[in-house]
Amino acid sequence: FFLQSTFRIAMERTNRYIFAFLTTLLTVQLVTGEAASPGLADPAVQAFFSTEVPNPLDPSFVFDTSSGSIQVSVSSGTAETGLMNSNGESLTTPIWGYGTDDLGHTWPGRTFEVRSFESVSIQWMNKIPIEDGFLLTGKDNGEFGDFTGRSVVDESLHWAYSLPGYTEYTIENDGTPIVVHIHGEHSDAPYDGNPEYFFSPGYDVRGPQWVEEVYHYENDQPAAALWYHDHALGITRLNVHAGMAGFYIIRDDKDTGKPDNPLKLPAYPYEIPLVVQDRMYKENGELFYPAFPGDPYYTDFIDGEGAEVDGNSPSALAEFFGDFIVVNGKNWPKMNVEPRAYRLRILNGCDSRFFVLRMLLVDDPTATTGDLSGEYISFTVIGGDQGLSSSPSTVTSLVVEPSARYDIIVNFSDSKGKRVVMMNEGGDEPFGGDIPGPQVFNFTDRIMAFDVEVNKDLSTPDDFEVSASLTSLHRQGYDDVDNRRRLALFEGRDQFGRLLPLVGTVDPAEDMNGDPINWPDNEVYRNADLVGQMQGAATWHAPITENPKLGDTEEWEIWNLSADAHPIHLHLVHFEVVRRQFIVWDSAATESGEIVSSEGMEPAGDGTYLEGRVVVAHDGGLGGGFIVKEPTYGADVNPASLPEYVETFPKDTVVALPGQILTIRAKFDKPGRFNWHCHILAHEDHEMMRVFHVGPLPVEVDHSIHTMSNSNTTAPLVLDSTESKVEANGVMASNGANAQACIYWRAVGSFLIFILMI
Repeated sequence: FFLQSTFRIAMERTNRYIFAFLTTLLTVQLVTGEAASPGLADPAVQAFFSTEVPNPLDPSFVFDTSSGSIQVSVSSGTAETGLMNSNGESLTTPIWGYGTDDLGHTWPGRTFEVRSFESVSIQWMNKIPIEDGFLLTGKDNGEFGDFTGRSVVDESLHWAYSLPGYTEYTIENDGTPIVVHIHGEHSDAPYDGNPEYFFSPGYDVRGPQWVEEVYHYENDQPAAALWYHDHALGITRLNVHAGMAGFYIIRDDKDTGKPDNPLKLPAYPYEIPLVVQDRMYKENGELFYPAFPGDPYYTDFIDGEGAEVDGNSPSALAEFFGDFIVVNGKNWPKMNVEPRAYRLRILNGCDSRFFVLRMLLVDDPTATTGDLSGEYISFTVIGGDQGLSSSPSTVTSLVVEPSARYDIIVNFSDSKGKRVVMMNEGGDEPFGGDIPGPQVFNFTDRIMAFDVEVNKDLSTPDDFEVSASLTSLHRQGYDDVDNRRRLALFEGRDQFGRLLPLVGTVDPAEDMNGDPINWPDNEVYRNADLVGQMQGAATWHAPITENPKLGDTEEWEIWNLSADAHPIHLHLVHFEVVRRQFIVWDSAATESGEIVSSEGMEPAGDGTYLEGRVVVAHDGGLGGGFIVKEPTYGADVNPASLPEYVETFPKDTVVALPGQILTIRAKFDKPGRFNWHCHILAHEDHEMMRVFHVGPLPVEVDHSIHTMSNSNTTAPLVLDSTESKVEANGVMASNGANAQACIYWRAVGSFLIFILMI
């Protein structure tokens, strides 16, 4: 089972990225030391491990919530990241961050530090200057076009101002919409930060799910390191990239954050939250996000996939990988540490990048560039997303998926006078589980340095013991399982031929009472042959298919039928990882798991396969998705084969590996509308996100498709009833196979051109 799944995934990934790799050789900075792309800042001229990393728990950087309420806004600010130009001159970076008028707006945002079971009310305000337009803009790409000053917002996506009744609004006239989600917070539904709760500056435009200006958080959960970030529909990746993220730390009577805490955990200044992100910058210091022809990754994800988009307008790309590593808003920083135990609260705040962390005691403490040599030292994972672990794990390597938090203890006692560098083996491409991952950029294999002093402050105890019981207070138990549901992760195509990550159901959808949930009964869905009970891939706006009863404990099986790993996040709940199993594939299926009936293919009947079917976009355009046929279970994945994955604590985000079935267990204990999604931000912005509703479903509105008036989309394509049946029976899947063949032959051609160039 393992070899079958691994081979299938490897072949699919190889086909996809042969062309991407060759084009990257010509367009993006590589380990060969070539200069960065024109108009972009060059990592090679930066001063590595020279800027001090700030501690978000510094009392001057923590919001004062002692009154139980606070006003926090998003507005423009500037960041000193340590960025330099080729002349060694410091550059300032404009950002959009959280803060207040008095304190300023920062990247990352100031830290919330609150008490478990003590509520706090926050009025989130949008003060982004409308006249500034959108912060992230294009650059001059020479022969490809001059996109200087052009917003990177892709209005062909299903985004805030594309919703029915909102198409009259624009960022230019009405401002950038935002909404805040406290990731990991056990929120009531109105305050969860649902993508459709967005609001514009001054609350003049309010999303269809918007309730009120003040959000109330009960904090009724164990001590943990959460984080808050933007979650506006279709532009989350861009708003977070602009700087909208910060820590939200919950304390309790055991994990107090004080030096005299009962667990003897290291406390400030020996406790430090670290949000690790990746970015690209323009030569003038501005943040950069690729979206136009000539930008990094555009060839890979648009031209290389055979997509047909308006090349004069910005396009969403399947994933983003920056060539700068940023920790707490500083590029490749350092931290002076004493020879003692430190508590590092690590958050992966990246768009798409998975980190595989290692701690390297380097031979040469002055080395910053080139290959770093030395000895890897162990560290202890004592908890993560939703609290502490009752069984700490000592490791030398740790997978940290996007949006996840890991609570680790690093003891520097044996490293006096030396340097320890936090390294990354996750690579610079979509993560599929391979460690180390392929490195594309020069310096993304290193994150920050810890310079260990000789002496330590003896007035503060250093007596943490790994063997101590660390279980947090108020941990939620899991009752007997009331319901099991099977869900799936797919990779399809949107109406323009771009990669379209999707979630959906394995089985026909039912509500909490066992009644069928049907596709919308309108012309677009009927013409697409999507009639009757829902099943398979679905987009955000389709009817809700995940409907737990209030108070039920459910097991969710997540079948990853794509080629890449996905960090899956559920709002509201925390969950435990129950098991992983291999998917058994039908031996007659293609490398991507498909049986294409229009090509005369027939299943062998010995495993799982995918059948192509239409997915309906928000604007009526038709893309390609799948339905799962004959889902077949393989052997359990031995946890010992995944030593880099530590999941012995309550989680809210988890890695779903390709070709595997991940089972999680959670209790759905608050009613209302929430969502679950892949936390690769570029994926959740492009339909890999669905609503789940706890308790009786609301009366569904008419899900008629709307055409956007302010986008660069083509007119909606609606098939007639005879054509749609052919599409659903294989043509969409065939198009996917043809696209892979196209990529393969493009790769062959590119390889020949590359050889000729050499």
